[in-house]
Amino acid sequence: MNTLFKRSLIFISLFLFSAASHAGKAEIYTSFLSKAGAGGYDVVAYFTDSKPVKGDKKLKTKYKNAQWYFSTAGNLELFKENPDKYLPQYGGYCAWAVAEGNLYAGDPLQWTVHNDKLYLNYDADVQKKWLVDKEKFIVEGDMKWPGILN
Repeated sequence: MNTLFKRSLIFISLFLFSAASHAGKAEIYTSFLSKAGAGGYDVVAYFTDSKPVKGDKKLKTKYKNAQWYFSTAGNLELFKENPDKYLPQYGGYCAWAVAEGNLYAGDPLQWTVHNDKLYLNYDADVQKKWLVDKEKFIVEGDMKWPGILN
């Protein structure tokens, strides 16, 4: 590998690391390489189909600086009519982590609809902890959200 190429890679890596470490915490969790909310899953489907359904990139809308994808045109319309009804709580960050005062990614495959609200968890192990006392974690998470973003 030539020296110029190596230096370019180092510069790009340092730039990306610096940008990521100084970036503000977004209200809606999206991955570093994507602006898709809920990992591209159809947030309405959790309510209508009672399961995670991958969204179609042809059926999308932008809301709160995130791109939202839907599995059906009907779900897209339901979202447009009342987006806040379908958004994952705590912006799609892990609900258990928020209750604990941390921000970690929510996994759209580790989900719960409780009292007509969608919650995501980091992984299956965290979701087991969450399910033991989700009422307590919701109260704690609600007290910390959205101040935890600052």
